[in-house]
Amino acid sequence: MLKKAILICIKFPFDEILDIKNSMEELEDLSRTIEVEVLDRIIQSRKEPDPRYFMGYGKLNEIKQLFSSFKDGEIYLIFNNEISPIQARNIENETNFKVMTRTEIILEIFSLHARTQVSRMQVELARLEYKLTRIIGKGKELSRLGGGIGTRGPGEQKLELERREIRKRIKMLRDKLKVIDQEKDTQRKKRIKNTFKIAIAGYTNAGKSSLLKKLTKANVLIEDKLFATLDTTTRKLWLGDGIEKDIVITDTVGFIKDIPHELIESFKSTLLDTINADLIIELIDISDKNFENKINVVDNTLDEIGVNSNIILCFNKVDMLTEDEIKLVRNKYKNAIYISVKTGEGIDELKNFLKQYISTLSSRTSTTKTATSSL
Repeated sequence: MLKKAILICIKFPFDEILDIKNSMEELEDLSRTIEVEVLDRIIQSRKEPDPRYFMGYGKLNEIKQLFSSFKDGEIYLIFNNEISPIQARNIENETNFKVMTRTEIILEIFSLHARTQVSRMQVELARLEYKLTRIIGKGKELSRLGGGIGTRGPGEQKLELERREIRKRIKMLRDKLKVIDQEKDTQRKKRIKNTFKIAIAGYTNAGKSSLLKKLTKANVLIEDKLFATLDTTTRKLWLGDGIEKDIVITDTVGFIKDIPHELIESFKSTLLDTINADLIIELIDISDKNFENKINVVDNTLDEIGVNSNIILCFNKVDMLTEDEIKLVRNKYKNAIYISVKTGEGIDELKNFLKQYISTLSSRTSTTKTATSSL
């Protein structure tokens, strides 16, 4: 478990400083989730990355001197940027501080919060695929340990063996997950008839699990942590009499800006419940000052995973805002639903919307079937 860290971000000319600051705040939240004490945040502006250290050597040396009282390996430098394995190694050799990236922090959180066999396999797959792209040698000596031209030294042979073992493990995990996916697909097809499927999607820690519990009275894990939910939770939802279809509602893993591609790929099967939903409740924390950016992240992620379902925008935590603040948002997002899972405000409005939506859809389907049978 990490103890202390310095967060570092390199700002390039095309980056907005406000976006950088917001992203660094989020990186600090991510770090705290794995119990890291953040000692400092450092933002350096550069026209382009330094090929050897990514950041400037002067700034790196300044950090080294500033935190020289700590023992070797006691401090982590966590980069908000995706730096290369060679740059990470060069920084570690220069400073004796350990280096991690934002992606590795997210993977660490997923690893800690994976509770089922499936989610543990998905996280391991993502970590191995990320690691495979970042295996590097141990320096110049690596290519000089062998004999003459065309020969490979023991260092290179060791690396190749490691790559081979990782590829072997990746294939095994993919094969196992494929079998599980096929079993889940069979289960989905069995319950798809006469069932209306709702999925709750949103940024991590927006209150998705809390909303599922509020709507269904389900006993689900509620934690004020990023990525507390990694496994799909599906429950039946009752909206009163007059609806012929069974209704199920699903809470899945939350989204985040710059979510590692490896995680999206390995969790594709888990996200199928979102992809195959008849309606998606896009839940947004309205009390978050960056909520509009997070709407964009959620929308882009839904597009990336191939969602074509209808989406209803739902703002949570209205109890955290004043009436005037809510009014400003309402004027821009007129068709959204405004709720507080904590106080229950707006929950009946959400239920009524869902009931009316499903009833109207069922009525249209019934009319279409009648018209078709009379031809």
